[in-house]
Amino acid sequence: MDIKSKIRVIENFPKEGISFKDITTLTQDGEAFAEAIKQIEDQVKDLEFDYIVGIEARGFIIGAPLALKLGKGFVPVRKPGKLPGNIIKKEYSLEYGTNVVEIDADVFKKGDKVLLIDDLLATGGTAKAALDLVEEAGAEIVCVGFLIELEDLKGMDLFEGYKTFSLVKYDH
Repeated sequence: MDIKSKIRVIENFPKEGISFKDITTLTQDGEAFAEAIKQIEDQVKDLEFDYIVGIEARGFIIGAPLALKLGKGFVPVRKPGKLPGNIIKKEYSLEYGTNVVEIDADVFKKGDKVLLIDDLLATGGTAKAALDLVEEAGAEIVCVGFLIELEDLKGMDLFEGYKTFSLVKYDH
């Protein structure tokens, strides 16, 4: 099945000049959604890891069903103010300012291995901040994966030295 054909592209959203890749049309099609999760599973089936970390919010949509399918734990990376207790946070740059992501500081033991998942890689700032958080929390990243990659934005360059994959590629 061609996963890319199930992703709706909306031009000039959320602002002029942006070509938004909407996975709602993929996830509402049960067969296509299952196939996308299977294709991601095929990318990681030979890797040793303990947890899948998904980035809020659409990384949850990909990461949680994958974790269930593989019998792994799922750990969320959240937007600010969503997690209680002992958290660590990482600020990162956006084209129009900064943002922050957070994770539970006590979620990993030293040596835990993690698969980091998100729905879309653009410039890579959010995913790199999440990766830094996971490592700061004591875990090791074994792979960074994306459903969609906007290749011309060169976000994958931030993950040099890490195993990576993306299922669907767009020029932008």
